Amino acid sequence: MAKQTFTTGQVLTAAQVNSLQSNDFNQTVSAKTAAYTLVAADKGTRIEFNTSGSVTCTVNTGLFDAGDTLVIQNRGAGVVTVTAGTATVNTSATLALSQYDAGTLYFISASAAIFFNTDAGGGSPLTTKGDLYGFSTVDARIPIGANDTVLTADSNESLGLKWAAAGSVDVWTLLNTTTLPLGNSTVTVTGLSSEKILVTITNASHAGGGSGFYFVTPTCGTTTNSEWRGIKRTAAGTMLENTQGVNAPIANSTTAGTDTVSGYVLYTGCKSTSGEKSVQSAGGSSSDSASTGAYVGGGIVMASAALTEITFANTANNFAGGTMKIYGA
Repeated sequence: MAKQTFTTGQVLTAAQVNSLQSNDFNQTVSAKTAAYTLVAADKGTRIEFNTSGSVTCTVNTGLFDAGDTLVIQNRGAGVVTVTAGTATVNTSATLALSQYDAGTLYFISASAAIFFNTDAGGGSPLTTKGDLYGFSTVDARIPIGANDTVLTADSNESLGLKWAAAGSVDVWTLLNTTTLPLGNSTVTVTGLSSEKILVTITNASHAGGGSGFYFVTPTCGTTTNSEWRGIKRTAAGTMLENTQGVNAPIANSTTAGTDTVSGYVLYTGCKSTSGEKSVQSAGGSSSDSASTGAYVGGGIVMASAALTEITFANTANNFAGGTMKIYGA
C-alpha cells in the first residue's frame, strides 16, 4: 500500500490498518517489465524491474515532497538506469543498476533527489577482463588497452590515464655462447642478424709462450676506411694512442695459461647495408698491473653489407680457455 493521506476523524478499516502495518515491514512491490516513469503513487513503495534488456526509470519533478523515499531494485538481467527527466538526480556511486542491484531514491525537494546506491557489486563500473578503476569526479572504468601497450599518465585525459605504445627499450637476447676451444687460434660465429651486437669475452687465455693480442673482427662485406682508435696501456702509468683498423682490440696477455683477458665489443647499426657501423670496446688482462696493454676506445666500420658474423682471435698463440658470448638487440 502506498503512503496515504488521512483526514481528521477518518476511521480506518481493519484491511487498511493491516496494509499500512505490512508496509512498515515489507514495502508494497510494483513489478515492471519495461521502461517506467515514476508517478506520485510510487512514494514509499518498492519498484522492482525484471527485464532482459536495458531500460530506464525516469524521475520527474512535482510528484514527490522533501523527505519522500522509494526503493528501486533490479531483478532482471537488463541494466536499469535511474534517469533524470525533469527532476535532478545525484549520486556518489552509479545510477546504473545491474542484476540484483538496488538503491533508495530520497527527495530533498519536489524537483531534486539523491540516489543512495546499495547495489551488490559496490557500484563497480568495470565490465570487461582487464578493466581498471579510474577516477575523474566519480569512480569510472578505464578499458583494457591493446596488446603490448602500457598505462601512461596524461593530464589531458578525463581520467588522467591512457593506454599508449611503449617507448623504445633495448631488449638484449643471448644469441651464442662459445667456450674457447683448445688448439684453435680463431673462433667465428655466423648467422647474426641484429641491429646491435654485443660481444663479451671472459677469462680468455692462451697456450703458447710470449704475449698474445686479442681482438674482434666483423665480417660485413667490403670494409674500407674502417678504423678503431683509442688508448693502450703499455706500462704502469703510461697510456698511448693506438689505431687498429677494422679490429677492435681487447687486451694483451703475457703469461700463457695463467694470464686471463676479459672485455667487450659493441657494434651498432649492424643491419645497414651501406655506410658506417659504430664500434666501442674495452678490455684488459690480469697482468695489466705490469706492462701489458689494456685497451679502451671506439670507431667506425665502413662496410658494404650488414654485419652477419664476427671472429675472435689471438694473434700469437692458441686458445687455452675462456668464454665468448654474443647478444643481439
